[in-house]
Amino acid sequence: MTAPPAAPTLEVRGLTRRFGGLVAVDDVSFAVQEGEIFGLIGPNGAGKTTLFNLVTGLTPPSAGALLHRGDDITGSPPHVVAQRGIARTFQNIRLFTNLSALGNVMIGRHIHTRSGLLPGVLGFPSSRAEEEAVRERALELLDLVGLRDRAQVRAGSFPYGDQRRLEIARALALEPRVLLLDEPAAGLNTNEKAGLSRFVRELRDRFDLTVLLIEHHVPLVMGLCDRIAVLEFGRLIAVGDPAAVRSDPAVVEAYLGEET
Repeated sequence: MTAPPAAPTLEVRGLTRRFGGLVAVDDVSFAVQEGEIFGLIGPNGAGKTTLFNLVTGLTPPSAGALLHRGDDITGSPPHVVAQRGIARTFQNIRLFTNLSALGNVMIGRHIHTRSGLLPGVLGFPSSRAEEEAVRERALELLDLVGLRDRAQVRAGSFPYGDQRRLEIARALALEPRVLLLDEPAAGLNTNEKAGLSRFVRELRDRFDLTVLLIEHHVPLVMGLCDRIAVLEFGRLIAVGDPAAVRSDPAVVEAYLGEET
């Protein structure tokens, strides 16, 4: 007897978000399969970041449902979403700028620690051992993104591109199964964008990730993503592989015509 197909890693069903009279995300539905690199594109103001906020619990939906591996997580708060294995970066980088690079990544490990505040303050052996394990893992992730030699440098002093990489390291510290990247190529030059594509693929393969990304650089999205969804004024106007999306008349008219 053939086993039933596995549930999608992430399924968006009729997701809607209203802000007063504005409908920022309007009845959007799609499913992301495990191991995919899934792109989300569209003009500015199309609702892409709002959709990411709905997925990660920063914004509650007005209607619709969100499923992770078949479980309904609609309206779950951000810490519950993170515990489920969904992590993200932000369009506007959100680092603790006065902390070191190491401190930023170590904070990302907090949901995987067992010691409470009191054992840490009192310096119990179990707490010290756990803190050292967190530190070592954070250093490994900094090494992965090429920042280990600046582990003790204040995050706010990093160039923009390095802050992007540091934010990815912090997201990986959560040990996610699903990683959402909000405009990871923003501010990068052509060579850095090519390197980013290779890096995202390496992350997907090394950590067995499913990746969702918002990106305005069309060549990067077309060359990197397995499938792409296109939003316009909060509505989904197309979803498919890059070749299908590139040739879709509605997408060309709404977005790709001016981009190309």
